[in-house]
This record gives sequence, C-alpha cells and structure tokens, in this order.
Amino acid sequence: MAKDKTVFQCLECGYESPKWLGRCPGCHAWNTLQEAVKAGPTSSRAKGRASSVEPLRLFDIPVLGEMRLKTGLDEWDRVLGGGLVPGSVILLAGDPGIGKSTLLLQALGRMARIGPVLYVSGEESLAQIKLRAQRLGLEHTNDLWVLAETGLEALEPALEKQPPAVLAVDSIQTMRLDLLESAPGSVSQVRESAAWLQRLAKEKNIGVFLVGHVTKEGIVAGPRVLEHLVDAVLYLEGDRSHTFRLLRAVKNRFGSTNEIGVFEMKETGLEQVPNPSRFLLAERPRGVSGSVVVCAMEGTRPILVEVQALVSSSGWAQPRRTFMGVDANRVSLLLAVLEKKAGFSFLQQDVFVNVAGGVKLTETAADLAVVLALVSSAMDVPLPEDLVAWGEVGLSGEVRGVGHAAKRLAEAISLGFGTVVCPRGNQEQLAAHDPHGVCLGVRSVREAVKHLFE
Repeated sequence: MAKDKTVFQCLECGYESPKWLGRCPGCHAWNTLQEAVKAGPTSSRAKGRASSVEPLRLFDIPVLGEMRLKTGLDEWDRVLGGGLVPGSVILLAGDPGIGKSTLLLQALGRMARIGPVLYVSGEESLAQIKLRAQRLGLEHTNDLWVLAETGLEALEPALEKQPPAVLAVDSIQTMRLDLLESAPGSVSQVRESAAWLQRLAKEKNIGVFLVGHVTKEGIVAGPRVLEHLVDAVLYLEGDRSHTFRLLRAVKNRFGSTNEIGVFEMKETGLEQVPNPSRFLLAERPRGVSGSVVVCAMEGTRPILVEVQALVSSSGWAQPRRTFMGVDANRVSLLLAVLEKKAGFSFLQQDVFVNVAGGVKLTETAADLAVVLALVSSAMDVPLPEDLVAWGEVGLSGEVRGVGHAAKRLAEAISLGFGTVVCPRGNQEQLAAHDPHGVCLGVRSVREAVKHLFE
C-alpha cells in the first residue's frame, strides 16, 4: 500500500514541488508554497466510484426547458442571465468588507419565499448572522435556515433531512474535508471542497453560491482551478469609501458576461439602482472645464458617466500622469494623438484623468469624451452642460463609429441631454432616431475641437 507523501503546494496557482521554494516556478509569486499531504494512489480518495453511465448520441438527449430561480433582486438576476439555474455553482468574490455577505443574505432572504434555503457560514456565528438579518429586515423569513459549520461532511445529515433549493457557503476558504490533513484555506482543501460542492449541486439539482476571498491583486484566492469548476464567477466591485457597488460577471455559462448590476450601500443593506446614469450624474459640477459626460455600454445597458480631466503646469522635470477608471495606456495614446494631430503640447503639463463614481471604462467608445475633457481643461473652457460624447479615436486622429448607437442616443435624450457629439458614421445611422437633430457627427479629433472650441 502506497503511503501519503508530503509536498509543497503554491497557494496561488497550485504548483507542486517536492521541496520548499521561496518563489513559485509556476506563477512566480514569493512565499506562497506551503506544506501539504498528498494522498497515495490506494487511498479512499483515489479509488473513485464505479460508473455505469453510457454515452448517448447528441440527437437522443432530451431537451429540457431552462428553469431559473429568481433571486428577487433584478440587478443580480440581470447579471446571472435571468436567475439562478438549479444545479449550477456560482462563485461570488470581492474585496473584504465590500458587501458580499450582505448582498448574498439579501438574495437568500428573497429566494426563501420560493423554497427552503440553507446558509452555511464558516466565518460568523449564528448570533452575528442574526444581527445582520435584523438590520436587513430578514429575521422573520421562515424558510431561511442557517448553519455555522466548517466541515463539509457535517452538512450531509442536514441536506438529507431537508434538501434545500439553494445552498450558500460563506466562504469556500474556510471549508474543509476530514479526509485531507491539510489546513482549511490550503490549495488541496479549497480544490477538493469546491469539487465536493459541485458534485452535490449536480447530483441533487441544488443551486450553490460560494463566497470567495480575493488577493491584493484582485483575483480569487486559491488555485485557478476553482474558477474552472464553477459555472459563473461574479465580482462585487467598488470603493468602500463610496456607496456605489458594481456586480460584474467575468464567467457565466448560462448568460452574458457583459452585464452588470448596480447597487448602493445603505444602512439597511444594498439597494438596487434601476437608473445608474441619474445616480452617477447627481453630483456633477456645472460650468467647469475638464468635465464631459460619456455614454458607455455595460452589456446591453447604456450608462452615462462623467469623465474628468485636469491639465496643469508641472514643476517637475518629469510631469505626472495619473489615470483612474480608464486604461493608462489608452490615455497615453490619446495624449500623443492630441499633440501630433491637434497641435496641443503636454510636455510640461501634469495630466490627471478620473471617472467619477468609481466606474471603470473599458470600451474604446470613451476615447472621444476623454479627448474633449483634456482639451477643455487645457484651454480652461467649459463645454455645454447638456453635451454627451462617444467615439473611438484612432492613431491618425480619426473618430470611428461604435456599436449600440441608438441605445446610447435614447439614454442621453431620456436624461435631458440636448447635444451629442459622435462619429459621423453613427450620425448617419441615427438619422431616423434623431428627429430634433441633437447629434453632431465628427470625422476627426481636429474637427471635434474646431466645432466645440473655436
């Protein structure tokens, strides 16, 4: 009989080494290798289970209608693709204190109206969960069951006695299996615990939510195989100093990964924001230079956000470049285009760009708004308050068309904006949607600057 052996596993990527190393050869992280016991080939874990399953032709597989469990939170259902699919495993990740447990408990409280829901906490006591439920107004929910436990084997009696429709585990890093000798949170424990819960979800057709920790780099802690095991990975993003929260899907087998959910943190929990554009523009300053509103697309939803730029004389030999909410490389490209094609000089200028509200703009449609904000601040000339801009800027200074132009225009008009600066190609597409002629089509950065500042 082969004996178990000791190996060293990386907490970040799962790389195994027979001896301890200061730096992981797999992911090049420092001080992440920890000692773990690897079971031999004749252990109970390696025996596996005999399978009598036979392959089926694709034509013979019965087609089942997709049934989804609504969480009761429209913003969450939007991100999931319409609701929770029974038998799926959802990983919810985010920074500590961002509101993961609060949002999960709110969703479970609403789903308990459909059927029994079990919330397993490995980090908080039952009394702490009760206090949070009282603050959220969920203390009288009948079918919301709570269990404070870290051993997964201890869940089996509770699951057999009353099978829940939804199971939530907070968090996966605190769970352990007794057949493994490593500590909770180690690579082997996280991997095997997630696999155990995945088998449970598929065999009993239970929807499972897992809460996961993130590292200081912003990725899910533990082996990358954890993200491959689950059906969807959701990130709750935002600055803890602000009340604004974004729920974003980076993987979703049952829906789009382009959708986002918008929430506002309040004393009574996370409240949905059905109109995020109005929320983001509520504190926008009036009559100041360097402020431009852009209509960005998050999935199928258009969102109006404010792009701010500040250009000032630098007293340093190397001017400062600080960009928040936008890609730094993209802004550097736009600065070069303005210098080469529009005659502006930022050689001795500090340049700061910020997206208000903590939003991160990833699409190139924000290029034109960033350019206009930079020019407005450099010339110290405010732009009209009812102006919205979008468009991709190329290296030759041309302004290219972007998708979903009709949705962007409708969102801008609905919020009272009367001037839209967009690519000429989008203006021609929007002729039927623009009876009042609010669109100003431009072909290049130079043309946009001429129309708005000269």
